Parts: sequence; structure tokens; C-alpha cells
Amino acid sequence: MSEIIRIMIVDDHCMVREGLKKLLELRDREDRNSIRVVGEAGDGEECLEHIDELNPDVLLLDISMPKMNGLRVLEELHRRKRKPKVLVLTIYNEAEYLSRAMEIGAQGYVLKDSESVILKRAIFTVYRGENYIDKTMLPVWNDTVKNVKSVPEEKLTRRELEVLKLLSEGLYNKEIAYKLSISEKTVKNHVSNIFRKIGVFDRTQAAVYAIRNNILEF
Repeated sequence: MSEIIRIMIVDDHCMVREGLKKLLELRDREDRNSIRVVGEAGDGEECLEHIDELNPDVLLLDISMPKMNGLRVLEELHRRKRKPKVLVLTIYNEAEYLSRAMEIGAQGYVLKDSESVILKRAIFTVYRGENYIDKTMLPVWNDTVKNVKSVPEEKLTRRELEVLKLLSEGLYNKEIAYKLSISEKTVKNHVSNIFRKIGVFDRTQAAVYAIRNNILEF
């Protein structure tokens, strides 16, 4: 049985909010969860005023807004004990915005020109408690993250390299299994081995490793 992910959209453009609501609540056969938009806000102050009563699982947050921008909203939420997971959805592709957003509590960062499948994938990933960085931003994030090694403790096999490449492109285990014609359980085993060998703990760190070692060109 699928879970319902409660979303609050915070963006100062009404048409953007309406479009996102229609897009997110459309469900196809590949969606693992249902998405329900439980509320909207046109600026940061309105967001903070209603977020407790709406109690979203994931906050879809723009950066550039009147009264209080998205980064200030993140700073305020960062001080609270009870808070939703935050996925930043923005036009800004600069390192300073990405690094600041992740530093003060965002779990994900996606650009507004991304495809809808990427946005949904990011929401599902963040909801599960993992980080998600838009793959076009990974080179920028690579320059920011300093604790990911460049050389693995153990050499990756060719299959592990294939899995790591697809993982770094944002694919789910099920999608990787389909592309490589292997079982999802086998993919999970490969992912565990990859994490252990390269010394990382999540998919974002694995993607950074892939960038540093040119595995995306593999």
C-alpha cells in the first residue's frame, strides 16, 4: 500500500503554484507514493505562519520571494525541533545558494528547468530521508564537499561502475535493475558494496565521488 506524501508549495508566483499542484498530484504507474498538496504560500512569512497547522512532510521551497526569502525560511526552520523535510526548487544554479541551502537544513536542491520526473524523484528521495541534488548541480556540489575520497579503498568492478553511473544520474534501484537487466535485489547489493568500497553513506556522496573520478563519462 502506497503512502501519501503531504506537500506544501512555497513560491511567490500563483501560476507556478497552480501548475506544480496539478503536476504533482498526477500519478502514473511508476509512482511509488501518492502526492497530496496540502497547502500553499506566496512568501516566507505566510509559509511560517501556516506550516505547523498544515504539517507537510515535504516543503517545496523557492528562494527568491518577497517579505522573507527561502533561505531565511530555512534558517528559521533550522532552529525549530519540529520541521518538514525541505526541497529547494529554484532558478539559481550558483554554488553559494546550493551550499548555503544545504548547510542550513535543506535535504534537496532542484532547478526549475528540470523535467517533472526529476522533481517527483527528488520529492520521493527527500521524503525517504536521503539528500537529492539536481545532477546539473553536482559539479558545483563536488567543489563544495570536501570529505568524499577520490580513490576507493577497494577497486570497483565493471558492474559496480555501471550501477554507480546510473545511481549518480538519479535513477531508482528499480530503474537501474531494468536498464541493466538484473534484479532489484542485485542492485541493492551492488549499491551497498559501492558505498562500502568508496567510503560514502548516501547517494549524493556517491554522485560526488562519480564526478571526481569521471565515472559519469564511463
